[in-house]
Amino acid sequence: MGLLDGTTQNAYYQGGEKGSYQFTSLEDIINQFLVAYVGEEKIINKVSRTDVAFHAQRAMQELSFDTFKSIKSQEIVLPPSNTMILPHDYVSYAKLSWSDSAGIKHILYPTSKTSNPFKIQQNDDLTYDFTIPAVAVITNGDFSEAFGQTGGWTGSPHHGSQFGSALGIVNGQYEWTHTTQGLNGSYTGRHFAIWQEIDVSDIDTITITAKGLSSAASSGKSAGTVRVGLSNFIDFNQTNATSGYDPNRTNPNLTNNPSRNLDPLVFDLQTITGLSSYIEFNDGSGSMSADTTLEDIDVSGLNTVYLLAVSDGGQTTSSAANGTNAIDDIVLTFDGVSSGLQTTGDSTTWTNYKSATPSENQDDYQDDTYWPNNQKRYGLDPQHAQVNGSFYIDNLRGLINFSSNISGKTVILDYISDSLGTDGEMQVHKFAEEAMYRWILHAIAAGRMQTQQLVPRLKKEKTAAIRQAKLRLSNIKLEELTQTLRGKSKHIKH
Repeated sequence: MGLLDGTTQNAYYQGGEKGSYQFTSLEDIINQFLVAYVGEEKIINKVSRTDVAFHAQRAMQELSFDTFKSIKSQEIVLPPSNTMILPHDYVSYAKLSWSDSAGIKHILYPTSKTSNPFKIQQNDDLTYDFTIPAVAVITNGDFSEAFGQTGGWTGSPHHGSQFGSALGIVNGQYEWTHTTQGLNGSYTGRHFAIWQEIDVSDIDTITITAKGLSSAASSGKSAGTVRVGLSNFIDFNQTNATSGYDPNRTNPNLTNNPSRNLDPLVFDLQTITGLSSYIEFNDGSGSMSADTTLEDIDVSGLNTVYLLAVSDGGQTTSSAANGTNAIDDIVLTFDGVSSGLQTTGDSTTWTNYKSATPSENQDDYQDDTYWPNNQKRYGLDPQHAQVNGSFYIDNLRGLINFSSNISGKTVILDYISDSLGTDGEMQVHKFAEEAMYRWILHAIAAGRMQTQQLVPRLKKEKTAAIRQAKLRLSNIKLEELTQTLRGKSKHIKH
């Protein structure tokens, strides 16, 4: 026996998706609307599928906010930065809380008494300083934060992990561990890369300082090679092999479009004295070098370039040992004056908020009696009369900022989406299917001159259908409500 969509009971109970029968896909909503409401002798004589799809998506968005069950949740352990990144499909939050060791949620409340304003860079005399700071150009150059956590660095895919290669931040430096692999009769390790795009629109020359570690040579393996520098040659689409390359390609032995990460020509800029725009580490010492500097790379006339670091383990035979290379303490220095205001990073307001002990945690208990505000209950602000902690949302930076007492806790964000984040989300509960049809019908009729006389009636029908959908989706069960009310003072007969 099969369901309407052709799914058998065996396939359903043995498969991974459960409960899908209660939903109708947005694609089916559009198709069924065109069949039922469009054509001769129908309300809508003719309409394009594109118009129906547009209004169907708008209907999903609007109904998601207060009719559908569109609340999602994410859980993270709050990092030392005391920030959580807003989800990619975030529209608004429903609730924020932290979970204790028993799995019980503790509600967090928003604070309106602080923020993270744009901190203007100032000179010693407190006038505005338009000099571009290095922190405004490069992110996480010392690898003290998680890779990509605050933007900046991106890395080539971890191809070859099944052969033992590894890459990532270890003890405050970025490491590549290369292992030998064979292809087309040649043996090498993967050629990995990390990079970040930097704005050089107001900069003429850049000096790079960095430290590097080259793995030692051994049987079947030469000394490791690490290069770091500036490139204007990256082209992720790789539409023209002569004008750019894709650092995501890591296998140098492919016959078609092999990796060029170890090609010195990808560092296509020059210093003002004519040197190539990279620093190379290949001494095979197996230890981190001292600071090495390359001065005055010419970036005049460019808007953006890439800070690029590449690595080769030096493997040449099938039995070659693994080799670990590393890079650290990348610093860019330059002279540049911007036409816009500059900032020195986090504001003093945010820094103080995330480091200070919240006032709501400074409790004073005397003889089991709570005496806030110097033993004066008068003036207690209810929004601060709790010890769970607080937060505020920095929409400019796409972050949720938490008070210091939440650091390291398991934080849960319940948020509202518009149900259009992924194809799998574009589905409508069958309790609200009629509301979707009525919404689309009213929206199309309201946009046409020849159907204006029908708009008032269709609007009433849409409103009634939405109200009915809300009641159905509220999922109120009499037995559950009665059980709750039994705990009240009045006895409920049933």
